[in-house]
Order: sequence, then C-alpha cells, then structure tokens
Amino acid sequence: MTRLDAIDRRILAELQRDGRMTNQALAEKVGLSPTPCLRRVRRLEEAGIIGGYVAVVDQKAVDLPVSVFISIKLERQREEDLDRFAEAVSRWPEVMECYLMTGQRDYLMRVVCADLPAYERFLKARLTRLDGIASIESSFALAQVKHTNVLPLG
Repeated sequence: MTRLDAIDRRILAELQRDGRMTNQALAEKVGLSPTPCLRRVRRLEEAGIIGGYVAVVDQKAVDLPVSVFISIKLERQREEDLDRFAEAVSRWPEVMECYLMTGQRDYLMRVVCADLPAYERFLKARLTRLDGIASIESSFALAQVKHTNVLPLG
C-alpha cells in the first residue's frame, strides 16, 4: 500500500475537484514545481490510487432522470450464486452501483432510467430473469440531496 503524505492528499483533493486541471495549475495549487508534481501524479496512477479520469455527466440532462434503489435477496448465498449475480449485473449499463451487503438483503443497487416504463422493462427483461433471486424491493428516489465523487481525504 502506498503511503500518502500531505502533498499527495492535496494533489488528490485538487484532481477530484477538477481532473482536467493542467499539471502546471496543479503544481501551483499544491506548492510544487511541475516536474515533481507530475512524478507524484504518475506514482499515484501507477499505484492504482488514481484509477482514471472521467467526465461527470448529469443524468437528467441526458434524459435519465429516474434513480431506483433496488434491494435484492438471493435464495442462497453460496459463492457461485453471488458470483453469477455479480457477473450478470456488471454487464447491465443501467446499473450505476451495486453493493454486496450485510443485513436483511444481499445486494443494494442503483439503476438509472428514463421513466417508469423503462424501469419496468429493465425489471422484466433483466433482473427477474436471473435464477436464484428470492425477492426484489424497489425504491424510487424523489430528489437527490447530495452527490459527490470527492472522497474526504482529511
């Protein structure tokens, strides 16, 4: 595991806010010259701490305003059942996040779609066709109170 010092944390904080920032601008913000700053960024990338750079797209602006949180309970929690479920879900573009959980449910996922009929199609064509699902509970988000991709690095 790569040990992060205060400068690494500042670099990560700045890049989380603006991943398109030039190395020159980043170096100025964290108090380094450009060459050592770039070396640190490359080291963070190679260590897998920075996993990539993406554009954050507003789901409403691209006609996917509906977020559905789905709790799923499997009939059995054997490793092969868990693996089969995870493999299927990883192929579905509507699934934005999916977590293996403790507690009453086995999985919690967030799905985005255009409207209620689109969610119904997802449910019928994908989710309910998987073997081994005991129950599915859907909750529709009314409003997003907070969303961030910025980790609290301290």
